[in-house]
Amino acid sequence: MGWAVAVAVLLSASPTFVTRGDVTPEADLRKEAQAAWTAVETRYAAQAGGLPTRAPATVALQKGLALPPERNAQGRPGVVELRQNTPGVLDARLRMALRHELAHQLLWWACPASSEDRLFHEAFALTVSGELPEWREAPYQSLSRAAKEVANAPQVDTSRARRALARILGEHTGFPAALTRRLRQCHDGTRWASPLSVEELADVAVLAPEAATVVVSRHSGEVLFAEGDVRRALPYGSTLKPFLYAAGTVASRASDARGANSAVGISPAAIPSDVQSPPLLAPRPGVQEWACGAGLPAKVDARLALLRSCNGYFLDWEATGRAPRAFGLWGPVLSAVGLTGLPEDMTEAIGLRSAHGLSPWGMAQAYRLLAEVRPDVLALLTGNVEEGTLSGLSTSKALKGVATKTGTVRDAASRPQFGWIAAVDADLVVVAVRPGKMPRHFADELPALIARVRKQMAGLDAARVQVLGLLPSASVEARCAGAGFALEDGAPRAVPADFSRLDALTAKGPAVCLGSPWRVRFPEGPDGGRDYAGVFSWSAPPPYRPPPGVPTTASALKARRGSDFVFRTTRVQYTSGVIAAEDVTLQGEARIALARVVAHNERHATSRHPGRAVCDTTHCQAFRGTVRMRPEESRALTLPALKWDVWLTFSQGGDAPWRESRSRAQVESLLGTRLVSLRFEAGRVRYLRTDGEAGATYEEARSLPCDTLRAGLKLPSCPQRASFDGLQVLFEGQGRGHGEGLDVEAAKASRGVSSEVLLERAYGAFPLMPPAP
Repeated sequence: MGWAVAVAVLLSASPTFVTRGDVTPEADLRKEAQAAWTAVETRYAAQAGGLPTRAPATVALQKGLALPPERNAQGRPGVVELRQNTPGVLDARLRMALRHELAHQLLWWACPASSEDRLFHEAFALTVSGELPEWREAPYQSLSRAAKEVANAPQVDTSRARRALARILGEHTGFPAALTRRLRQCHDGTRWASPLSVEELADVAVLAPEAATVVVSRHSGEVLFAEGDVRRALPYGSTLKPFLYAAGTVASRASDARGANSAVGISPAAIPSDVQSPPLLAPRPGVQEWACGAGLPAKVDARLALLRSCNGYFLDWEATGRAPRAFGLWGPVLSAVGLTGLPEDMTEAIGLRSAHGLSPWGMAQAYRLLAEVRPDVLALLTGNVEEGTLSGLSTSKALKGVATKTGTVRDAASRPQFGWIAAVDADLVVVAVRPGKMPRHFADELPALIARVRKQMAGLDAARVQVLGLLPSASVEARCAGAGFALEDGAPRAVPADFSRLDALTAKGPAVCLGSPWRVRFPEGPDGGRDYAGVFSWSAPPPYRPPPGVPTTASALKARRGSDFVFRTTRVQYTSGVIAAEDVTLQGEARIALARVVAHNERHATSRHPGRAVCDTTHCQAFRGTVRMRPEESRALTLPALKWDVWLTFSQGGDAPWRESRSRAQVESLLGTRLVSLRFEAGRVRYLRTDGEAGATYEEARSLPCDTLRAGLKLPSCPQRASFDGLQVLFEGQGRGHGEGLDVEAAKASRGVSSEVLLERAYGAFPLMPPAP
């Protein structure tokens, strides 16, 4: 019958439904689809508060040729596949399946941010398709059993899982409140920071408590270790008190944490003046909330209240009318990483009432940003093991220098339901939750856990690199698929969800992407851009002046100047990125050898950029963003530091011959006019030029590093020979690169040779590291 198209005009937001004759009758099918779309769209708009302004795309309705036996329909954006048991009959089962799949189509159009949230999609489709009564006719199932069924089938693609989901949806009358909140997020453009959880959907804790641990890199943001359900939102106890402190001490942090500020360079001039300092408050004897350790002074400040986790201080602070509400400027941050709701009052904010929850993953993301924005608060929290809730333990000394915050969630009988510890050191954010335990009873796990993560993956310390310096700064754009924040005057500011100019994002402080790498694009760059898992900041380099008499191309001038953008990630991520840019095919000991050189050079960039980070061009070593790491990089960084005290050069090398010509004008633009001869030896180009005046001419001998000529003329490697051919100069050589240091192609061919031997062959004559004093 061919393709037939019908365009419905009942709603301006209706899609065009397209049929192909394999599900009949076509006209009735399109009419049924239009009616179903209208019904689903109406319910969406009522709960979300509106519809998108853009029109939905075409939706094809066709027969499913490979549907599993248990399914009557399935879909993907723009396509719905249906099972028709009897040609020409649109039975009740087909109509129900059509409504279910059109609910997914509507979400893909109206709420694209939720595309990967399978539980949300299925819960919405079950709710609006009219099929809930059918699922509820099954035998009784407890809420906890239903939650476990859904948790065991996160795709919600089995009959058992959908029946269990219907049980959860039936826990409350009317449209589920959790779905309404999420739909309003869609309409408001709020980031989909975390997937819908079973607890959020049921609005009660329905899964048995389980231990959960997550470790996140402060630098790259990647999850380095996860155990248990780290995405499950739980009551958070006192663990969010540092965010109240941060919200309420913006104006006073120069005086409240002077020692920490001097270390991190916070300028009092950059601090807003519209936030009042927390007060000094007198403890109230006999009040349970003030029972936070012996020896309280007559007046307690916010610092001590935070370390002792004094609930009474925070409650009395609220009573003054000067405490931040709903976490102040940190409320949007916590919401973005999955806090299920903002607190109505201080009892909810400090966890005395468990009205809302946050997952261990979300807690780790929030502390990562807190460490970036307010290092003074983190410096304060290092005192927790000396005078706070983790003091006096056998493990307290092992946690010296680590910022920690504890939290305890209690039941009605004051028994511990959950214990939380959030810990931050120079490189890692650790969040641990243990059911039925006080934080002091499992604090001894932390030092071993941190050591375990560092042993499993070396190179977790910070690496810094100047990036994108060959491009105009205004042409570089970045987007965060997670929750992006720019730091302005000691406060986090949410950045737009779409691409924005990177120079604007970093104008007043670093830019951090939580839960995702930055995606960076620029004109003539790769389609889709590049991933950068880390933190961007702005740091304009000083002007570059080439040495007198050294010819320098415009591109070389940019490379030697450096970049306005400095990117921070882990050393292992940086090393992997360089190897991927230099030679992605490297394997084994050759890859380990190059990885050791790359990591060494990141710490020895003085000869390239004095006082600044290494650059991402071939003037230093190429880096085009972060990539998936290989085992060789991690192994390389477990080996001892290299013994040489200089920048270690390397090149692609090899022995493949090449011949290329350049115009005499190009060559003389680098070396000067009236060239007589060119020869190459010991890594330099030696040449003669005729000079003189008034008939008295002479030949002048000069030399330059060969790589200056190679780079300027874009030759594959330093030539071995050159000959003049009229207005052309013919160059001949072999291999790729400048030919100095480690020959990557030769290393590849040296099978069975260890990285130690490869490096000794390449750099045996280089200056050694001076002996330790």
